[in-house]
Amino acid sequence: MLYSKDEIMQFTREDDVKFIRLAFCDVFGRPKNISIMPDELERAFTYGIAFDGSAIRGFGSVTHSDLLLHPQPETLAALPWRPETGRVVRMYATVTYPDGTPFECDTRTLLKNAMRDAQGAGFQFYFGAEQEFYLFRLDANGRPTKEPCDTAGYMDMAPDDHGENVRREICLTLEQMGIRPESSHHEEGPGQNEIDFRYADALAAADNTITFQTVVKTIAHRNGLCADFSAKPLENAPGNGFHINTSFQPCSETLAQHMIAGVLKNIADMTLFLNPTENAYTRLGKQKAPSYISWSRENRSQLVRIPAAVGENERMELRSPDPTANPYLAFALMIYASLEGISEKIVLPQPADLNLFEADEKTLAQFKRLPETIEAARALAENSRFIRAHIPEAIIRSYCGK
Repeated sequence: MLYSKDEIMQFTREDDVKFIRLAFCDVFGRPKNISIMPDELERAFTYGIAFDGSAIRGFGSVTHSDLLLHPQPETLAALPWRPETGRVVRMYATVTYPDGTPFECDTRTLLKNAMRDAQGAGFQFYFGAEQEFYLFRLDANGRPTKEPCDTAGYMDMAPDDHGENVRREICLTLEQMGIRPESSHHEEGPGQNEIDFRYADALAAADNTITFQTVVKTIAHRNGLCADFSAKPLENAPGNGFHINTSFQPCSETLAQHMIAGVLKNIADMTLFLNPTENAYTRLGKQKAPSYISWSRENRSQLVRIPAAVGENERMELRSPDPTANPYLAFALMIYASLEGISEKIVLPQPADLNLFEADEKTLAQFKRLPETIEAARALAENSRFIRAHIPEAIIRSYCGK
């Protein structure tokens, strides 16, 4: 539900709200927040709430550390796991300098800018997120282990599937927060799970992705478990994917082909932001995670696949990202790559209608590869015309470890 500033002020008075969390992310997509009391809400809306940006990874040095958070009323959501007496609500916030200038490392604002540019070109983009995660047991001291909560496999059921009740609680919590889950199931790895939710416009989809990870980790902890979204938690088990489903309007078959071609053209340069950890490169090329730049229909061995669907469910699925990616950056880059493909009328190559995981070396030699190490991904991003056109230098430096 969308709320205005005045409606939120009234809601906090009438519904016993005692804490308002202003949420944002660092450049790597790690959630942050500050809690304010209801008496400070008017000041937050009018002037913003100050914080020390130098203490946030990638946000700069102590010499210009003062930054302000401005709550976005349309993102209000109550936190269902907090008590109903003395309620806690959350709003996402925009980050600015004290003079009101947008902060260049606020990735949520970067995505809003990409949406504005897409709208200027006549397009509206939609995203659906599919994120996998492992549920691990805690040790006697409450610290995470690498012991999966079960040994079940793909779409197994209870009693083999020990995550069933956890997923149920996650789905119900998401629903209470206005996020619509579509399906949930056990994945291929031991203790591995997946919950998919309905597509939305780019900004709402990115907000939902951050909220989803927060909810999953919170509910897992309440159940004596740890949720792990890292790319490759277990060496000999499937990694965690962040499959990004993208569609846009208005659309035609020709425009869709140009869109996919734009993504394929720029995907290698984008990889650092889709797979930002060293661990991520142990996942690519193994257990259905792609390593070659290719596309096909329905084929899960490809980087890009077109799932079997009709009507509003028609979409493109990008399979290389993992859940450590910042969704605001990932979706912004997807938009810009798609727009480039459309504006330059880039020709889509022929589909690769074969299983790349079983292909011989001669066949594989016909395809370009994604970067195989984080060092290679950093070099591509740092020298990329496409990346430098859309990602601020300060963020590039953070991702390149400089």
